[in-house]
Amino acid sequence: MLTQELLRTLMIVCPLVFVAGFVDSVAGGGGLISLPAYLFSGLPIHIAYGTNKFSSCCGTAVATAKYLRSGYISARVALPSALSALVGSWIGSKLVLISSERFLQICLMCVLPVVAVFLLFNRNFGKETNARTYSQKSLMTRAILIGLVIGWYDGFFGPGTGTFLVIAFTGLMGMTLTNATGNTKVVNLASNAAALATYLVGGAVLLPVAIPAAICNIAGNYLGASLAIKKGSKFIRPLIFCSIGLLMVKIVGDFF
Repeated sequence: MLTQELLRTLMIVCPLVFVAGFVDSVAGGGGLISLPAYLFSGLPIHIAYGTNKFSSCCGTAVATAKYLRSGYISARVALPSALSALVGSWIGSKLVLISSERFLQICLMCVLPVVAVFLLFNRNFGKETNARTYSQKSLMTRAILIGLVIGWYDGFFGPGTGTFLVIAFTGLMGMTLTNATGNTKVVNLASNAAALATYLVGGAVLLPVAIPAAICNIAGNYLGASLAIKKGSKFIRPLIFCSIGLLMVKIVGDFF
């Protein structure tokens, strides 16, 4: 029988984690919704991080499978990018010990509005693919660099990693937004799985909350991925703006 405290926690967490999964499967940035939900429910911060990683990892796995079955993932691009992201994330986590996050916050406060304006005035961005104009060697190099740089960002700072991956795959590799989102899920899954293993070993996952939340996150990811595949860039673009807006609010809030 559910205790009142657990029931209250689930009532706060589950709806927001569903929304987070929906947003994350389409444009990235779901953690900007789900992690605050766990913290708001009263979970200690290390338990919130671990439990959030459990649910998001489950949801991302389902979204990845959905994009894979629909043919929107290129293993020759996604796998090298995922592997290099793991390396980049490790480097970023080490740099946290000797660097200031405040400098990166200032940089992002300058960069994010520029990205938003660029996307706003480039309405064809991500609608048509031009990946065929790149050689396989060039695509591989770009994929590795994207994974390394954004993996570094994920290890160093983190918020909005999925959104930046979608933009990078689209802008630097000529993918459609749907293809970029599919390949992003593979990179996200790799980094999430690595982090989840650490949290599980450390006992920082509260399973009575994590399992119901994972079911909600899976449902959100499945619905979001289905709509993204069906509707394409017209559906994905607005949610990218939403993710950028959420990230901007978080960074400004943390900074001040």
